[in-house]
Amino acid sequence: MSVETTPIASGFVARFGEHTLPAALGPDSDQVVLFSETELEGFEPASGYWRRTVPRSQVEWLVLIRTVGAFGGEPCIVLDEDDDGLHIAYTGHSGMKAEALGYWMVDHGAYEVVVPREEVTSIRIERIPVP
Repeated sequence: MSVETTPIASGFVARFGEHTLPAALGPDSDQVVLFSETELEGFEPASGYWRRTVPRSQVEWLVLIRTVGAFGGEPCIVLDEDDDGLHIAYTGHSGMKAEALGYWMVDHGAYEVVVPREEVTSIRIERIPVP
């Protein structure tokens, strides 16, 4: 793993005015919920943070950020990082390959495992635009 690439949590990020903020989709299909750690104009307090729901048209851009890589030559997404290593999910298409690599099935067709950091290669951050 490259020293320059640190795994980050997956999630949505939006550009709203002069701010780049964590975001979520909904509750309606044309809405975005914005989150801030500090009070911003138009935001309401909500359990230790501030939030504001805006129409999608008021957001300059919206992207999904996720950390991806490869484990055992197969694609994966990084879900979390802790002292035990990286918690990853298999994103390939073969349950047999996933199980052969040591992944455990967490749901039908969904496989996860925790592995040492150095066993995950080609780590990169993807920014996927949300239309």
